Amino acid sequence: TRFGRWTDRRRCRHYRPTMADQAEDAPYLDLSAPEFSVRSQAVRDARDEGWHARTPYGIAVLRYDEVKSLLLHPMLRQGSYKWPDHNAAAGPWAQWWKRIMLNLEGPDHARLRRLAQPAFAPGRVAALAPEFRRIADELVSGFEGSGACEFMSEFAEPYAAKVICRLVGLSDDGWRDLADLAVRMGLALGVTYKRDERIVDEAVSELLGRARTLVERAREVPKDDFLVALVRANADKSAFSDGELHDMVALLVFGGIDTTRNQLGLAIQTFIENPDQWSLLGDRPELARQAVEEVMRLRPTVTWVTREAVCGFEFQGLQIPMGTTIHLFTESAGTDPRRFAAGMDIAAKRKPHFGFGAGVHHCIGSPVARNDMSEALKLLSKRLPNLAAAGPAEWLPDSGNTGPARLPIRFDRPPEAR
Repeated sequence: TRFGRWTDRRRCRHYRPTMADQAEDAPYLDLSAPEFSVRSQAVRDARDEGWHARTPYGIAVLRYDEVKSLLLHPMLRQGSYKWPDHNAAAGPWAQWWKRIMLNLEGPDHARLRRLAQPAFAPGRVAALAPEFRRIADELVSGFEGSGACEFMSEFAEPYAAKVICRLVGLSDDGWRDLADLAVRMGLALGVTYKRDERIVDEAVSELLGRARTLVERAREVPKDDFLVALVRANADKSAFSDGELHDMVALLVFGGIDTTRNQLGLAIQTFIENPDQWSLLGDRPELARQAVEEVMRLRPTVTWVTREAVCGFEFQGLQIPMGTTIHLFTESAGTDPRRFAAGMDIAAKRKPHFGFGAGVHHCIGSPVARNDMSEALKLLSKRLPNLAAAGPAEWLPDSGNTGPARLPIRFDRPPEAR
């Protein structure tokens, strides 16, 4: 791989002996604690004290400039591949997680990204916008007359799942099964992964079986859709194997549902806390794309991005030994007062957030996510005025991949329903 020359400490000209005492004075954040929150005062205090903190899994990077630099650093590789190892897990989910494009490096990563990229072409994604609007309209029409709903189960989850059904050639009726699989697989990315290992292993095995069926169907009855674009890339199996194709379809389903559902829930909660911004979006729907970016800056569902040092090196006076895991806190970076004014403003021009990662490992599905969330927020802000909480919400742990489990909301009913 591109990092092969750095795998031996003795051959790495950048390596210096470990100086653990340099990090001893840094604050300690216990990422493994079930009650840990990336938005806690402890994280804010640690960010005020310095750019990094110690954790059970390595280093946490807390400030915008340092997160940006390390996301693009040539001596770091994708680190999330080691998450199963941190949890002593080796079952089907752990095996799948380590072999997907997200966690590969060098030529293999570049090859899979190059082959999959045509499916995410801007023209293909833009053509899906009417379908996104149709799905959102049908869901909102089902509850807007009542003036209230449980947002996650009545909109966020079915919307995210139906979008994925559209991408892989399924009818809307299949959305619930896919959503259930994504929910169960998503447990692997939280601090309770070891406890839920059996659940996530069963879910990934079932989803890979579904992926095989979808691919076979796409080959038998080819259509000009998103999945067929991936299948075409698999025509030369010496470049893109069936196993890699099935893994990619499973990643598309899991990532597309889990992250979009959570991010939409976080968006609504953020707008509830900023009602003036909800009204502004309703009046100016052209701000929907910027609204997505602003929400992901303030409340990203992916609360940290992980990298690993492939070589020992020095960064801002800190010696980072080879193999060190580095958690780049996207939420802490996005709210860093050194680079952002306090508060939410969907009309403001901001520095880029890191909710989709950056560099070689930026999210390949981000064009779809930006498009479907923009269409959803555009329609919701118009149809659900005076948005407010309708009761206490229930939340996933505020670390790893987070979001609401339940989010009761209320809003003004349309005139004809009053």
